[in-house]
Amino acid sequence: MIKAAIVGGTGYTGSELLRLAVTHPDLDVVAVTSRQAAGQAVADWFPHLRGHVDLVFTDRLPEPLQALDVVFFATPHATAMHQVTPLLDAGVRVIDLSADFRLDDATVFEQWYGVPHVAPALLDEAVYGLPEVAAARLPDARLVACPGCYPTAVQLALLPLAEAGLLAAQPVIADCKSGVSGAGRSAKIPMLLAEATENVKAYGVGGHRHSAEIIQEVSRHAGQSTEVIFTPHLMPMARGIHATVYAVIQADAVDVQALYEQRYAGAAFVDVMPVGSHPETRSVRGTNMCRVAVHPTGPGRVTVLSVIDNLVKGASGQAIQAMNLMFGLDEVSGLNQPAAVP
Repeated sequence: MIKAAIVGGTGYTGSELLRLAVTHPDLDVVAVTSRQAAGQAVADWFPHLRGHVDLVFTDRLPEPLQALDVVFFATPHATAMHQVTPLLDAGVRVIDLSADFRLDDATVFEQWYGVPHVAPALLDEAVYGLPEVAAARLPDARLVACPGCYPTAVQLALLPLAEAGLLAAQPVIADCKSGVSGAGRSAKIPMLLAEATENVKAYGVGGHRHSAEIIQEVSRHAGQSTEVIFTPHLMPMARGIHATVYAVIQADAVDVQALYEQRYAGAAFVDVMPVGSHPETRSVRGTNMCRVAVHPTGPGRVTVLSVIDNLVKGASGQAIQAMNLMFGLDEVSGLNQPAAVP
């Protein structure tokens, strides 16, 4: 069994890690930390885990660290970077669900997150853990940066076009919608039921932190600098991301449906839907699946629809998918749940 610990277990990503872990045949979560909830039963915070998790929150990781195989950081940004070095020195592998190791450049990180990076030497080593791209690197990885939710949906929408060198030298537009759980599990006025229900609004226009990650990775896939105009919207739903991505391509006569089907033929968690499809967020609720539909919309123009569950494929499920590959397990282990509908 893989002995794991979760740092920062009282948020949505921490609870999702636990929900998925309890049915994973090779994963044993032996500790969950939380300074605010130390000494309290995990199941008291998360009643849906009663009968499945009998752990008590602790204020620190168990000693010796060498008894752990992997530690998941389900913490706010600028937390993991202060704590990963002793774990790596002890031979413990780390999967960070925050943005601390997603960006290549410490200066860019400081620009977007407002604090200096305290472990810049680890940025070159960290593997950006989008399994559909990084599968070959994950078995040797000590430190994995789990991609963000919006960046996952947008990258999977663009990956076949970018890798084929088809993106034209024009901005890609990513118009994205997210449920309120994307803002985390804390008291915020815009996330109150009376504020968020029956309402749709854009936010972070021209300045959302995920822009840097999206541009960095799409440019990497394309092999050239690519401009992405990213606008997120808050939707009155608990979970889910819907990305509508508009791209100009350099070929008029390419079979984009075949291109996507071929690129994702071996991808366990990307479902390329039939021609003319319109994927829905509820079709992936609670799952690690990304459903993609590609629509040619005119000469040299493509619209791609991409849906994921922001807490699973956009966070905790993707982290476990990466862990499976790191430890030589079946990639789908513990992640085969169908969607909960309605």
